[in-house]
Amino acid sequence: MPLIEFQNVSKWFPHSTGRQLLRTHIARWFGGGHNEPFCALRDVSFSLEEGESLAIIGSNGAGKSTLLSLAAGLTLPDQGAVRVNGRIAALLELGSGFHPDLTGAENLVLNAALLGLSRRKTNQLFDRIVEFSGIGEFIGDPLRTYSSGMIMRLAFSVAIQCEPDILLIDEVLGVGDASFQEKSKEALVSFRRAGKSLLFVSHSPASVREMCDRALWIDHGSVMMDGSVKAVLEAYQGRAVAKQGL
Repeated sequence: MPLIEFQNVSKWFPHSTGRQLLRTHIARWFGGGHNEPFCALRDVSFSLEEGESLAIIGSNGAGKSTLLSLAAGLTLPDQGAVRVNGRIAALLELGSGFHPDLTGAENLVLNAALLGLSRRKTNQLFDRIVEFSGIGEFIGDPLRTYSSGMIMRLAFSVAIQCEPDILLIDEVLGVGDASFQEKSKEALVSFRRAGKSLLFVSHSPASVREMCDRALWIDHGSVMMDGSVKAVLEAYQGRAVAKQGL
């Protein structure tokens, strides 16, 4: 049974979500000035098997982050079905799931609870998580005093030490110092060797080759290619080169 399965999934968003004048709303209600919604994903189908590492590649705005949000259950498809079998830990946006006014320790406990850990299990893992993050002397300070690198280190430490079945990562490992990035990569290698699954969004071909054995290329919300990392990257990079030559 796949750990993640997308079946003909489509997702739309309105073009404008900001403040609008009353006359704009009235015009829409009566059929005037209507804007077609933006299709972020269109008829996307794929599956992630147990122990598999899948890279999602594509240009900015292709729909990669929307795909991860659907997999994490943060949003629902407008068409099709998303099925998840297993516990997910998601590193999508920097600091997502954290509260700036709570301390690092309080955010650690809260985030672990969101991942489904009991208070007893969190207490058992607390010191290991803090040690891995390398921010021990600041763990009692409010999160708003943390740098972006410190927030990422804490978020990644909670996610990887809580031993999820599936880890979703959206580019955030590019934040932080070089030593922690290397430490994170080593932890992800161990995660994969343990038979866990990874859904990984990155613009770095080197990271994709290092972390994944399969890639899914999406463009303007549609699947262009699904296959080995080598074949998909060659096709994706070849198209980018061709566009530059036009």
